[in-house]
Amino acid sequence: MSALTVGIIYKHRHKPARSEAIKLEGWFREKGINVFLEEMDAKEPLYECQEEASAIPKTVDWVVVLGGDGTLLGAARRVGRYGAPLLGVNLGGLGFLTGIPIDRLYPVIEMMIDGRLEVESRVMLETKVFRNDNEVCRFRVLNDVVINKRTLARIIDLEVTLNNEFLTTFRADGLIISTPTGSTAYNLSAGGPILYPTMETLILTPICPFTLTNRPIIIPDTSVVDIQMGKESEETVVLTFDGQVGFDLYFGDRVVICKSEEKIKLLKPPDHSHFKILRTKLMWGGATFNKHADH
Repeated sequence: MSALTVGIIYKHRHKPARSEAIKLEGWFREKGINVFLEEMDAKEPLYECQEEASAIPKTVDWVVVLGGDGTLLGAARRVGRYGAPLLGVNLGGLGFLTGIPIDRLYPVIEMMIDGRLEVESRVMLETKVFRNDNEVCRFRVLNDVVINKRTLARIIDLEVTLNNEFLTTFRADGLIISTPTGSTAYNLSAGGPILYPTMETLILTPICPFTLTNRPIIIPDTSVVDIQMGKESEETVVLTFDGQVGFDLYFGDRVVICKSEEKIKLLKPPDHSHFKILRTKLMWGGATFNKHADH
């Protein structure tokens, strides 16, 4: 039987994360588990459409992520999309994706090794950009794909087609295409709905639409979203992946977005509650007035 292997990805230039990663590496090795350690890069390949490579093999049994939600998003694109379950550990406050506090790290790790953690699958998006009928970009994300301008002086026209059927032309500052996982990210700030993260849907949310009747739309995750600029923009339009990686768009480009065949697997302990995280992060209600508040 081959030895168990684990990857540890930790936040860049964050001394507590590095220190904890080295300590955890030694702990795993004492248990006979092979460890691959990787520090998240200082900069994502911004404005370069290339999926990040990782020093961690695709075949590891688990990946422990030490940092915040941004670190986990990067880890998902690098390694998680190959099927390795991710355990997100937050070194600061509570995160939507990194919901395990650092003081519970080792008890939860023990549960992970014993196979006592629930595995939750999350939908990813795959985006392709076609220029003169040639594919010039392909990228996968866990949270969202955003089309917007680098400046906010003018609106842009975005013609949207779903499964070859014309939907509408959004006249707005931009458009967010979000997974349920990403519903609590930029989508929420733009007035979009919060979805339970394992739902099989996608969200289209216009950013500051010119027409006030343009509202967020929830669509099946089987949909293929085709987007083109309706008018030539005088300013640079940018396609952004998970808020971390970008690609410049030009008039005539086609952006095609659909559910990726690959899914992300997140590990969570038995007492993990998505609704508790929502209450905490979004400061819903208070213990004095809410009879369901956590005591």
